Amino acid sequence: ILHLPLNESHLISRYVGLKKFRPTLGKVGSNRWEKTRRQAEEATLDLAARLLKNQAERDSETGHAFPPDSNWQREFEAAFPYKETKDQLLAIEAAKQDMGKTQPMDRLICGDVGFGKTEVALRAAFVTAMEGKQTAIVVPTTLLARQHYQVFAQRFADFPVEVAQISRLVPAATIKKVKAGLDSGTVDIVIGTHALLAKDLRFDRLGLLIVDEEQHFGVAHKERLKSLKTNVHV
Repeated sequence: ILHLPLNESHLISRYVGLKKFRPTLGKVGSNRWEKTRRQAEEATLDLAARLLKNQAERDSETGHAFPPDSNWQREFEAAFPYKETKDQLLAIEAAKQDMGKTQPMDRLICGDVGFGKTEVALRAAFVTAMEGKQTAIVVPTTLLARQHYQVFAQRFADFPVEVAQISRLVPAATIKKVKAGLDSGTVDIVIGTHALLAKDLRFDRLGLLIVDEEQHFGVAHKERLKSLKTNVHV
């Protein structure tokens, strides 16, 4: 029996967690809880150290400075079937200015559904492709990966840009070809889920990383993405 002061009963709450993760209960008087707490604390410190290391490396790296808009860039943007909003144009211009610097970009684009964030990503990816660099677009779900792939493939159809996708809906043989294309440089833009975090996936000349709906990714996932190459624009 463990006696607890009643005036602190508000500190007790129902456990809420993933169904697949069932924590082992410790016995009263054992050191299991202290050991678990210590392991969690050490893991947190390790992660914090990796975060600092990755950011320090990015701050000391020199990224690729992309040139001003080309004729093809203007042609690509003119094909956008809608009228850009004021904020959308500001976001596009800000991203381009960041990509024009040697300091690797770290920019967050915020906006509600339907406000045109994807077009900002499309134009940044086009800038990247025109310089012979690769773009990786990471999304949280297979459905979103397929939707983005269809949009990107359609918009880039009239230009010499190879767009591919990687997710569990893509046949294994196709994924193998896409990975080979990323390694050799024949694939310019890849859209995928967590599968893009696989250790056997290598880029020939990654220049831009786009994380869509980044709130659905854990810190460790995002740092794994950044560690793919410390001097890419994000």
